[in-house]
Amino acid sequence: MTTAAPGSTTDRLPPAHVHPGTPARLLSTAPEPAVAVRGKALIEELAAAGLRGRGGAAFPVATKWRSVANGSGPRVVVANGAEGEPASWKDRYLLRTRPRLVLDGLLLAAEALDADRAVVYVSRSEDELAVRAALTGLPDRAVEVVTVPDRYVAGEETAVVRAIDEGIALPRAKPPRPYEKGVDGRPTLIQNVESLAHTAWIARHGAEGFREEGTPGSPGTTLVTVNTGDRTTLHETALGTPLRDVVGEARAVLAGGYFGGLLPPSRLGLPLDYDAFREAGSGLGCAAFTVVRAGECPLELGTAVARYFAAESSRQCGVCLNGTKAMAAALDRVGTGAHDEEDPDRLARWAATLPGRGACALLDGAALLVRSLLTHFADEIHHHQRRVCPAREEHLR
Repeated sequence: MTTAAPGSTTDRLPPAHVHPGTPARLLSTAPEPAVAVRGKALIEELAAAGLRGRGGAAFPVATKWRSVANGSGPRVVVANGAEGEPASWKDRYLLRTRPRLVLDGLLLAAEALDADRAVVYVSRSEDELAVRAALTGLPDRAVEVVTVPDRYVAGEETAVVRAIDEGIALPRAKPPRPYEKGVDGRPTLIQNVESLAHTAWIARHGAEGFREEGTPGSPGTTLVTVNTGDRTTLHETALGTPLRDVVGEARAVLAGGYFGGLLPPSRLGLPLDYDAFREAGSGLGCAAFTVVRAGECPLELGTAVARYFAAESSRQCGVCLNGTKAMAAALDRVGTGAHDEEDPDRLARWAATLPGRGACALLDGAALLVRSLLTHFADEIHHHQRRVCPAREEHLR
């Protein structure tokens, strides 16, 4: 493991597998049946399926659609493929290998919500090319493709609206939220591309079929990204599967992309379930995990991610800009043994007081990362303060 932020350094798609015992759905290559449910009835089918958003927040998809449907005037639907989490690969994989599945979900959403504008929003040229190729010959409804620079905050929902309207992929203060006033000032659905791919599957196979996998509160399958050293793999996995079954044994696991903090070995039995991760003080998020093996240092990884958060701040909120920099600097001092004795107390105070104070969730993710280090890896911090890295069994210079 290096001190760079985790995630593949190439844009080549990782190998994808179906987890043993999980039926292939999004990764299936079998011919798909015709759509069985559409229009307003699809919203109720999504509610019965219990589909939760796969972009990170796990918000119930049907609830989101109903909020947009309740708005007045013409509506807009957006497939959000700006995969800002560097540890995640699922959206890129779907856009490049299953673009028609994503487009099917987008067009079904447009039909159900009476939207007259449909947009695919991406942050990589390879994704744009794949989507445009899939649009060739697509009947009925025109779909726009909007490409923005690849940044962590580009996929935040208000940044999506701002980018489509103004060409600036930076968050806005909320309210209003996009379902109230989004693109062109209209009620707007912004849905992650994996969520739309599941929508297309449910429209063909039904809510009951969808619930055959997963847990009551987190039904279905999801695409899991696992990063170990320099290797990245993608797995379609039934929700409810124990984390250990997917990542193996580990000294620590960075969860939810960068947003769920670091988990200790004692949490490897956690099921891949949104509520279970939240109750554990973490977050399943986009279901991307970075594995810390024996001989690798959790504090080193945490510091690298904290630096990444500081670099990716949109610099619109002083509290985010200064807070992320301060946390990264303090972790760096602790990790190199160059700290002062008050750094752990400062980190604890920032982790408790900074969440919720930024325009987007970047500051929250940085604070959760720090809190997870203080909670689960206090011994690591204690040893580093004394210039010893227990993972590497060496003294710090």
